[in-house]
Amino acid sequence: MGSQKNQLLQIRQVFEKAQKGHQNLSKLVAGLKQMYNQLQDDAKTSFHEDFINLLKYPMTIYKREPAVERVIEFVAKFATSFKQPVDEEESDEDENAFLLFLFQFLLKSHSACSHAVRFRACQLINRLLGSMSENAQIDDELYDRIYDAMLVRLKDKFPNVRIQAVLALGRLQDPNDENCPVINAYLYLIECDINPEVRRAVLSCIAPSARTLAKIIGRTMDVKDNVRKLAYEVLAEKIHIKAFSIAQRVKLLKQGMADRSDAVKEVVQKKLLQAWLRMLDGNILDLLHCLDVENCVDEAESALNAMFAQSHLEELVDNCQNLNNGKVIPAENLTCENALYWKCLCNYVKSMGNKGEEALEKLLPEAAIYASYLLSFLKNLPVLKESLRADFTQVEDVMKKEFISQELLSLVGCLDTSEEGGRKCMLGVLKEILLLPNTPSTLVAKVMKQLLSIQKENDRRIRLVAEIISDIRVPTVHVDVPENADEERRRQVKLASIKVQLIEAKQALEESIASQDFIAASKLKQKIEELEDFKTEMIKATEQPEVKENFTEKDDPETMLKCLIMCNELLKQMAVTKGLGSTLDGITEALILPSIANVNPAVRNLAVLCLGSSALHNKDLAIQHLPLLLQISQLDEARVKISALQAVFDILQVFGIEVFKPGHDNSQDIQNEEIGNETDKSTAAELTESVIETDTVNSILKLLLEYLNSEITELKTVAAEGFAKLLFSGRLSSPKLLTRLILLWYNPVTEDDIFLRHCLGVFFPLYAFTNRKNQECYQEAFLPTLRTLFYAPASSPLAEINPLNVAELFVDLSRVSATNSLNKKNEDYQELTIHDNLAVKICKEILKDPDSPDIRILVKILGLLELSPGPSPLTEQLHVLLADIKEMKNKVNQRVIEKIMNRLNGGLQESEKCKDDNTMDKTEIDKEQGKGLSTAKSVTRSRRTKRVPDSPESDSHVFVTPAPSVSSRPSRRAKTAALEKTKMNLSHLLNKENN
Repeated sequence: MGSQKNQLLQIRQVFEKAQKGHQNLSKLVAGLKQMYNQLQDDAKTSFHEDFINLLKYPMTIYKREPAVERVIEFVAKFATSFKQPVDEEESDEDENAFLLFLFQFLLKSHSACSHAVRFRACQLINRLLGSMSENAQIDDELYDRIYDAMLVRLKDKFPNVRIQAVLALGRLQDPNDENCPVINAYLYLIECDINPEVRRAVLSCIAPSARTLAKIIGRTMDVKDNVRKLAYEVLAEKIHIKAFSIAQRVKLLKQGMADRSDAVKEVVQKKLLQAWLRMLDGNILDLLHCLDVENCVDEAESALNAMFAQSHLEELVDNCQNLNNGKVIPAENLTCENALYWKCLCNYVKSMGNKGEEALEKLLPEAAIYASYLLSFLKNLPVLKESLRADFTQVEDVMKKEFISQELLSLVGCLDTSEEGGRKCMLGVLKEILLLPNTPSTLVAKVMKQLLSIQKENDRRIRLVAEIISDIRVPTVHVDVPENADEERRRQVKLASIKVQLIEAKQALEESIASQDFIAASKLKQKIEELEDFKTEMIKATEQPEVKENFTEKDDPETMLKCLIMCNELLKQMAVTKGLGSTLDGITEALILPSIANVNPAVRNLAVLCLGSSALHNKDLAIQHLPLLLQISQLDEARVKISALQAVFDILQVFGIEVFKPGHDNSQDIQNEEIGNETDKSTAAELTESVIETDTVNSILKLLLEYLNSEITELKTVAAEGFAKLLFSGRLSSPKLLTRLILLWYNPVTEDDIFLRHCLGVFFPLYAFTNRKNQECYQEAFLPTLRTLFYAPASSPLAEINPLNVAELFVDLSRVSATNSLNKKNEDYQELTIHDNLAVKICKEILKDPDSPDIRILVKILGLLELSPGPSPLTEQLHVLLADIKEMKNKVNQRVIEKIMNRLNGGLQESEKCKDDNTMDKTEIDKEQGKGLSTAKSVTRSRRTKRVPDSPESDSHVFVTPAPSVSSRPSRRAKTAALEKTKMNLSHLLNKENN
């Protein structure tokens, strides 16, 4: 008996020491193990029981106290300090008796009623399994019991218990088994568990495999930053880059670089990208090849910029080994990857400003040298013939060359074109590139962008582009003119006569020489030379046919696309206030308008874009061609419709809808004399004109509103975005339109249209909080919107919308507290809130049909409104209306109405009190006003953050905020005493055993 007491005391002393932070747990484990090995079998059984009895005390504590955590760690180290069996033949039951006994106790305790016991049991099982060696083995029966117990604990109510169960099952999962229950449970928890820490625990434990990879990638879109961050860390540390598909790699980079959390961005830049680079032996070009730069340029550029930011500038320049002595990459060595790398590196160095000038000179040649290099490459671009379009290899080769050309053209922006000679040379080369017949239309926009960036004067830009368009569309063609047969016969006769004259002259020359008449001989010799020259010219004229210059206008789709792209790029770069000018007017008439009727839809689309851009520069042109654009938006293909609709909304945004009323400009030219002479006739005419003008505007708006119901999603999105811009800019003000947009935002049909939802979600608060008039527009749209939802048929998608959510949105958007404080300085600011008027309208709507089932929602909204506490005509009217509603038999409605009336009465009483107490001190008045203000604020805050439970006591409850008590700063001694109390000590629990 005495030995058992001594044994218990020794174990208890070890437990007490294990709580201390300065104690070495390894020494405690070694000492207790030495004592255990000296015990007999019977004594070991009592040791087990005593140890477990002492272990029960820390297991009842749920809080993660340092002392308790050290005891748990000590127990795990001690239990696993014995020799672990590696093979089944080496298993020794005596050496594993304590571990088995501890496992059995924990498995019995995992289903205890106390969540603290369940938590500690799972934690100990996790620590025990984690402390075992990698090749350790346990009994199959014990394995199954642990397996089943932890699977049950994965469904525990408490997140901390689930976390420890997840960690415990980490060594029991089998990635090779397609039906592994542990992995199945992990896959469920990683998506469906509401606690982010549980999801993080699953991420840290789940084994990567083809089955689990998609789920791990899915956690990069988790709502919690910590989960997303850990997901990227797991992907960087555990999974090779070649295990991902190209789409997965691009998706990870795109989401990670654009993540709203800086910590997640940092992990992607410093861990994920660097890990992928290490796996590819540090070869950046291989990494770009894995990202498919041709189709994912933006993601590849963001990845390169992130890697550049983590390297020194000198290292980046020295590592650029693809450049030759001429500071260019040889044409035969150009690939998509090194071209993109060269461009991104030059852009990054140029973005550093003066610091990177010297490095940029090492990466790029002079402008003239680069211009000839660029021209030589683009001249050799292959042209894909119709017969080769089915050959995928040829198509791929052409696409690669075009991508390289785009990157080389982008490098023009990094060159120093301040020198006149280099600038002229580059302009000449870019112009020649545009005139090349093998230049594809996909490169024209890029060439034009660089051309317009070098040539900055508008007039020269217009002249240069007009010349290029003219040369492309009407090229000079040299044609051989066939010769007439009569002319050919005359030439032959003349040539024969010349030959006869030559023969005669030569004979006469010989005779003159024989007779020694040298003067006649010299004249004959000169004549022979003239005849020989004439004969030679006649022979050359016969061999070279006559060439004639023809000017033929080309209208094939490729040529029209080139010209329209150039025109569109020019119009986009011009300022709207400058106007078009005669040259662009001529281009509009000769090129843009005829292309509207082209058979090719791509040509029509570009023509519509050009016409829309031209209309923005000229009001008369916009008025003239707006009907044409509206007609195109109804009749043409979807892509052309979208472009036309965007052009219409841009025109309305710039000029407003009032411009398009008939006789808008002529109305200003009416003289006062004509009005004075025929008063009656002019009045009737004005009325008629106003009706026509209103009908025109309404017909335009009606036509545009139909696109909000379009089956084509893109058209619906463009229309919603256009109307939002018109409302926000003040070009339109319509509660009905606002109702349409709100219903469109809530409509389940638009759930997949992310851009539409995002656009309207940003627009609504911005529009509401700009000024009070916009909030009044929301007030006018409130009841019509709710009526639409109340009376929506069951077959309509609007029947799925919760009217209460929509009403709460209106309430939030019409709060005065959320408006800009600068609006209070405006003249249109009023003390009465929008909610006062809205409350009156809601009360009248309730009294219209008291038996309607939708009255409950309206009453709830009344309770959410911020009503003015002071006296006003609306307040008195609201009292009368609320009193009528209170007479209704619905008890829930009565309680809400009573609370509203109490708030209004409280505000009236305080205002009257302030008026009556004229003899009050100034400080007293300030205190009373401050108290009233704090009371009003407390009422509003309580309505927004917390619902008062429905009870009889709440009817007489007064919303008064108690005065805050002044808190004195505690002394240092009090802080020290409080810290000592928070330290958990298990000694008093352990001493209970002796008592």
